[in-house]
Amino acid sequence: MKTTIYIIIMAMAIASISPSCKKNYLDKNPLSGPSDETFFTNQEELLLAVNGLYKYAAYAPLDNMPLNLSVDNGTDIGWDRNNSALQSLGKGNQDSNNDYAKVIWTEAYNVIAKCNFILDNIHKVEHNTTPAIFARSVAEARFIRAYTYNYLTDYFGDVPLVTKMLALDDAQIARTPKAEVVDYILSELTASAADLSLSYSGTDVGRASRGAALAIKARTALYNGRWADAAEAARAVMDLKIYTLHTNFGALFSYAGQNSSEIIWAFQYLRASKTKTHSTPNNLLSRNGQGFSNKVPSQSLVDVYPCTDGLNIDESPLFDPQHPYNNRDPRLGFTIALPGSVFFNYQFETHRDSLKCWNYNTTIPTRVDNQDAINAFATFTGYCWRKYVDLEDKIDRTNSELNVIQIRYAEILLIYAEAKNELNQLDQSAYDAINLVRNRPSVNMPSIAIGQTTALFRSLVRKERLYELAMEGFRLSDLRRWQIAEKAMTGNFYGRVQRGLVAAAPQIDENGLTDYTAVPNRGDMRVIEVRTFNKNRDYLWPIPNIETLTNTKLIQNPNY
Repeated sequence: MKTTIYIIIMAMAIASISPSCKKNYLDKNPLSGPSDETFFTNQEELLLAVNGLYKYAAYAPLDNMPLNLSVDNGTDIGWDRNNSALQSLGKGNQDSNNDYAKVIWTEAYNVIAKCNFILDNIHKVEHNTTPAIFARSVAEARFIRAYTYNYLTDYFGDVPLVTKMLALDDAQIARTPKAEVVDYILSELTASAADLSLSYSGTDVGRASRGAALAIKARTALYNGRWADAAEAARAVMDLKIYTLHTNFGALFSYAGQNSSEIIWAFQYLRASKTKTHSTPNNLLSRNGQGFSNKVPSQSLVDVYPCTDGLNIDESPLFDPQHPYNNRDPRLGFTIALPGSVFFNYQFETHRDSLKCWNYNTTIPTRVDNQDAINAFATFTGYCWRKYVDLEDKIDRTNSELNVIQIRYAEILLIYAEAKNELNQLDQSAYDAINLVRNRPSVNMPSIAIGQTTALFRSLVRKERLYELAMEGFRLSDLRRWQIAEKAMTGNFYGRVQRGLVAAAPQIDENGLTDYTAVPNRGDMRVIEVRTFNKNRDYLWPIPNIETLTNTKLIQNPNY
């Protein structure tokens, strides 16, 4: 159900510094916030202010795509065709003026400043607000602030921890050690969970719930190797017993799945009056579907999905290089538009000699020019992303109102399984968690048998996260925290063989990384770009150069 949660309040809509001011985003409040003398006089104004936080938290650093839907295209599993700052991050030639990183830093501190403004002034309306709404509003602001700091620490490491409005005299702030910020995030999420509702209805759908706070706590703990905290928080979400896996994996990322009990928290979008929309379909769609195909998955991601017997394609007797998409984990076809499939009511075929294809949008299918083979800007890898592409957006691909999931129950189950394994507590509950994800009715992959070693189970859960969560914004974080980014993000980024198929399966290692060295026709694979990864630099993004120039206490990350 669409809600009013993203209505932009007038006070925050004018949140901008005069062009003559320097852009230091740590000292923007209170200059950019509503005046504390004219705002916060009643409950209605408080609700408007809190509602505005959700809109600002859903920022899009590139091509009007929410952060979590674009960032995977700067990793080993995806690529941005545009000559963009995200492409630079993926290729490894970024510098401290990288715009993608700068937008995330800037918008994150804008959100934090707005949260701080509300929390510093909320006492003014306590006597004009019901106790329940007052407590919930405090909890929502604390949740969104903690959620934002989780992103900041994950991408940048140590960051300034700002928990109140700043005057200009306070603008020079040093970075806070990441461990301290993580402690703060976990404590804030624990506190906010107590005052957030279990669920919402009507116009409140889309607000942060108790489950959302516990889930972000579990994610933050996992990302920082705090296994006990991660397992405990994930278990707490599971024990709420209000979330279940959606039976149809593919439908989960469509309009039909927006109200699924698997979704713990999602950004809400509404096309009416262009309140809040995103352009994800336009960026992902095929050329026949009149999209740009500028965010595309890699050949390595296609090849890492196992066969239906649960074995990697370099091990399974079910794998046939002449029919490489048969007998595969169904999540491959749910996540990626594969050659030979129907995508947006067109036959999807990217073999360069396939000059015509079927158009199923007509009552009687017709043959049309195959833009996915002949257009110069058709998908460079030969594949397209399928998640978040829905025919309901056919009329207006640049203004989708499809909600974008930020947390879902499958992630919680995988967090729990991974944390339990790393704690050397590989018990039945850990197997149950990963097997629930694998046994989803539309997926139906074989269960993981009891008796795995810690190392083998670690391999299984790492690959399971890739099969389940690809194109949802987790890959960069996983590569970094597992310390395998220098291997995954170095060398050739491959697309399909343009007039044929990969002749044999690549070798697939314990982390789900592919090696095409022994593939006979490796030379026929399309090299999209050659990537580098400096392990002494690229495990963190650069702090925007303008910030270090303006705030002299802000020390740049190493080697930028």
